[in-house]
Amino acid sequence: MDPLTKTFHALADPTRRAILARLAQGEASVGELAEPFDMTLPAVSKHLKVLERAGLITRGREAQFRPARIEPNALMGVDAWIEDYRRLWNERLDRIEDYLREIQAGAAPRGKSGNQGDE
Repeated sequence: MDPLTKTFHALADPTRRAILARLAQGEASVGELAEPFDMTLPAVSKHLKVLERAGLITRGREAQFRPARIEPNALMGVDAWIEDYRRLWNERLDRIEDYLREIQAGAAPRGKSGNQGDE
């Protein structure tokens, strides 16, 4: 599975997105991350493994404490992918805006010929 697919797979689950939101505030233990959810610690650990495999978090090792940390640079691939579509849609919206200005100014729309029916 390519990195972008792993990232989107990890982000597809609302629990994992909530875990990432919590980790954006700072590192946390599995127990701390499990608090707001009605699930077992092993279930939360499975979610953490998915996030870790996607490169979205890292897990430390301090004696028995294994804090999870968000990896902010991991979302750069998603951001680049989205940016291509953002640029495409901005260009399309700019063309629509230009077209609407032409109509409002009373100009014949581009690509149309003849009168549009003066009533």
